Amino acid sequence: MPQTDSARFTLDPAFTVGDVNPRLFGSFVEHLGRCVYTGIHEPGHPAADEAGLRTDVLALIRELGVTVIRYPGGNFVSGYKWEDGVGPVEERPRRLDLAWRSTETNRFGLSEYIDFVRKVDGEPMMALNLGTRGVAEALELQEYANHPSGTALADLRIGHGDKDPYGIGLWCLGNEMDGPWQTGHKTAEEYGRLAAETARAMRQIDPDVELVACGSSNQSMPTFASWEATVLQECYDLVDHISLHAYYEERDGDRDSFLASAVDMESFIENVVATCDHIGARLKSKKKINLSFDEWNVWYQTHYHNAEPLNWEEAPRLLEDNYSVTDAVVVGSLLIALLRHADRVTVACLAQLVNVIAPIMTEPGGPAWRQTTFYPFAQASAHGRGRVLRVEVDSPTYETAGYGEVPLLHATAVLDESTGAVTVFAVNRDQHRPLPLEIALPALPVTRVVEHTVLADADPEARNTLADPERVTPRPGEGTELADGALRTTLEPMSWNVIRLA
Repeated sequence: MPQTDSARFTLDPAFTVGDVNPRLFGSFVEHLGRCVYTGIHEPGHPAADEAGLRTDVLALIRELGVTVIRYPGGNFVSGYKWEDGVGPVEERPRRLDLAWRSTETNRFGLSEYIDFVRKVDGEPMMALNLGTRGVAEALELQEYANHPSGTALADLRIGHGDKDPYGIGLWCLGNEMDGPWQTGHKTAEEYGRLAAETARAMRQIDPDVELVACGSSNQSMPTFASWEATVLQECYDLVDHISLHAYYEERDGDRDSFLASAVDMESFIENVVATCDHIGARLKSKKKINLSFDEWNVWYQTHYHNAEPLNWEEAPRLLEDNYSVTDAVVVGSLLIALLRHADRVTVACLAQLVNVIAPIMTEPGGPAWRQTTFYPFAQASAHGRGRVLRVEVDSPTYETAGYGEVPLLHATAVLDESTGAVTVFAVNRDQHRPLPLEIALPALPVTRVVEHTVLADADPEARNTLADPERVTPRPGEGTELADGALRTTLEPMSWNVIRLA
């Protein structure tokens, strides 16, 4: 990389992006590997509560600051019968899960999920099976979950021990239906019609239900953009959000491009917004479709695709990536990308929550601990609430094989209008050199630096493990000063930074 000069930008409360929807800090629980079983649910564990939920994991989830939790998939949902996961546990059937070639016991189902979400102060986000099922089954699940009483399905829920409705207000109309890997994969025309008819029927039960239509599984899909356009042509006025999914990994040792992954995420968001608004204009609709980025993370998919086929095990160890400090810096940058588009990204789910490409890891019968990626998410959720200020950086750049010329600085800022406090989130993408940073604050009445924390390590492969669960944690930054209407600091090489001003 070239020798760095300083980076700078100006913060002004008159120039904003939009308010942060708390749902931006969502996550995802799928019946995949050990996410559910021995992750959040392990009866007999020393820390398990009366429902079999691991209280040590619940405490970490609350610390993580997760708001909305998407369930039960993911690819899993496209072959799932929700009825298998209700009623007496001992009577629930065992099923083959085609998505992950595992055996699903259904010991954890809908009631257990709602109990779990309530215990972590979250909001449910339920995905519907539109792969092997359709309108009728979606309506039956909605009635079972949300109708108070007096119908066969509502009374069945009550008979199963849940007198109060679950109050699920946010629903996904299927999962990745553009993907040939999806059970029940459909063309855009087929899916668009099914999504429209499902949405129309669900609104007959509840006009205020919030619905997410399936967008493209990633920006590199051959049908990207044309898929969104075709689907929204069918259901634009019937849905509220369209989904985006994206995963990133370091490939062939190209760390410079990996550190710039958020360039792709921001491009993806902006392209989907453009497509949504184009269809809205064609339909002469005043409605704006928002974005649900309900799967995102660092995921080393190449490792999984090279693995042996699974043989119908129960809760196999699957997709248990152990994240480095480099991965954590990229996750921080992806969070910055989401915040920079808070005007249209109103739901986002880090995939997944426990064990499976997750910020939290567990051992059966043993401890739970925080991965390196836990920290940027927890800090963003804690301090990224309020109004996002527009940040236009003047930064040195570097050349990447994947994305061309990229700024070394990636940053955003959030204003808490109730207190006037400002939090700056910043990543230095330079692997080797510190980056001096100056932030002009001409119209913000902040007078002091409350805190500057840094997540970085001299070893880019440093990780948190069962043997050393606190190898990588945030630590205080040095030399950060606020004077003469400007903040001045130096960002360490390849670092995630949180700077709080009041």
